Amino acid sequence: MLQGGSAAALRERVESVGGEVTHFLPIIDAVGARLTPAQVDRLRDLPGVHRIIDDLDRQEPEAAPPACQLGGALELGIDGTRVEWTLYNKGEDEARLESVRASWPTELGRLETASFAGHAMVTPVEDRAGVSTIRPAAKTALPGGAAGTLALEFSQPWPTGEVFQRDLQLTASYAGDCEVELIPGYDDNDGDSYYSTVAGADLLHRHGITGAGVTVAVLDSGLWDDPRLTHDTRGELRVLASYDAIAGEEVDNAFDESGHGSHMTSILAQSRAITRPGTEPGAWRGVAPDARLVVVKAFSREGQGDLLDIVRGVQWIVDHRESYGIRVINLSFAAKPRWPYWQDPINQALMRAWDAGIVAVAAAGNEGPEAMTIGSPGNLPYLITVGAITDSWTFDDPNDDYLPDFSSRGPTPSAHIKPDLVAPGGHMAGLTRPGSTLTEEFPEYQLLNGDFVMTGTSQAAALVSGLVALLLQVEPELTADDVKCKFLSSADPAINADGRLSYSPFAQGAGAISIQRALTLGDTGCGNRGLDLKADIAGDNHFEGPAILAADGTPTLPGLATMVGSEPPEKGHSNNRRWGIKAHIERPRLTAEEAESSPDPQMPFDWHGLYLEEKERVEQLSRVQK
Repeated sequence: MLQGGSAAALRERVESVGGEVTHFLPIIDAVGARLTPAQVDRLRDLPGVHRIIDDLDRQEPEAAPPACQLGGALELGIDGTRVEWTLYNKGEDEARLESVRASWPTELGRLETASFAGHAMVTPVEDRAGVSTIRPAAKTALPGGAAGTLALEFSQPWPTGEVFQRDLQLTASYAGDCEVELIPGYDDNDGDSYYSTVAGADLLHRHGITGAGVTVAVLDSGLWDDPRLTHDTRGELRVLASYDAIAGEEVDNAFDESGHGSHMTSILAQSRAITRPGTEPGAWRGVAPDARLVVVKAFSREGQGDLLDIVRGVQWIVDHRESYGIRVINLSFAAKPRWPYWQDPINQALMRAWDAGIVAVAAAGNEGPEAMTIGSPGNLPYLITVGAITDSWTFDDPNDDYLPDFSSRGPTPSAHIKPDLVAPGGHMAGLTRPGSTLTEEFPEYQLLNGDFVMTGTSQAAALVSGLVALLLQVEPELTADDVKCKFLSSADPAINADGRLSYSPFAQGAGAISIQRALTLGDTGCGNRGLDLKADIAGDNHFEGPAILAADGTPTLPGLATMVGSEPPEKGHSNNRRWGIKAHIERPRLTAEEAESSPDPQMPFDWHGLYLEEKERVEQLSRVQK
């Protein structure tokens, strides 16, 4: 890649030395070119050539495969008294099953027989009622690349609606200290994917807020041509355009070989209704099921994206923002930063997208829990960078929502606090193309109804992009900075009982996103305060964040030690952690001893005062509406 005074002049320079221009990128005054080393040397001395990046074809070393390459299906097959669990050997060597630990509810009676891959297992002797360790009758090995079914036959049929997958525990142990556990799962995968409810989008759907009139560009691997993705809730086509940034041309269908782009779009905008019993009609599985879509393909079947293709995709989006009304761009990818944010070509393009009024939402990355693991483009201070939280398979209990280790942490290399906020990103069920790379490499993630389950900050970013579309439907006049301000000023931080933060701002940002709070309590005027985007783009000024180094060399913030609790936060249910000021203040009263203790004079937060302020603002809104 060459950058300089203008892309047109650079094209002439490349052609003058006999090179081939592959990407014309005026959005960042650059071109991509195919050149010999000698041609590159000649270009270095020519006027108008300010920068040459000549190693874009370098390959990152592949991570070593995990020691345990076994997986278990996320969902049980249940038929009367028979329960089946499919196990997958994704390695090349055979895997020898040594035992299965099973625990089941009394409603299923006795465990009568067990088999694996068609081979009988030793008639189990229960260790105690409803608990048994089952062993193969003979050596039972699963060949590399094969799948086998563990079948359990109980004396009583499965009582639908009374017993759920979470009531049955299974752990398969293989030679080499490799174990696979059955996940708890949700109770009804056919009727709901749950994250619209967890994110609060379902309530807005029932009030007619579905993202209608807002166009979101999804820059990813393409889109599966399925009506639940390509059509809105009225059955009308809502894909306005498709662009293949790899080929550099508009296409009728940006075919999704990887499957990743389809899954992100499914979370963002799937138009399938929630039909779980007990729920009111009018809610949809996708967060913004009536949003219009622009599909930009920049990632391959293997999920790899070339820097030049990504920049070309962003350029196409910016060039066509007015034609298609593009207000949001979803960036569900992350790579280790190579340059300061202002020198990163993708970030340079995204700064221009933000300047054009497009809200850019990026994944923080899945490289946590260590500090300074935020990926690019999530390290760009202007856009909205999203980390992940998980609901522990209990969508109706926020007290067990927590920040998983994989979610990348800040600060960025330029000392900015990232992520900006966190959102649901654990076990997100959605649509993806059958036969895609994802379904071939991770067959255990496929549910019986065909949905595919993925976890990561990519999913969290897609969810936030959907929430941005809902906000812009209600308040279309908002600028990109004000959208960011609305969400960050209304986020729900995780707070311990003692008033300190459960997680550092480098982990949770401003807290968990809340669309209802953004609409009622979100502020404007605070997005990217202290930054100057136009000066950054012009190269006149670049900006450092507030992070500093502690005496031991670790990144910190002034006063951070008094802001954050000293104990590591629990994973799963917590009696200590609450998400949001309201939940913190309204938690059960302290014990008499705790209530009588004097307040900590170093406590930096006045949660009670903020609670009263928010309560007054909500009451004022209520009076205005009446």
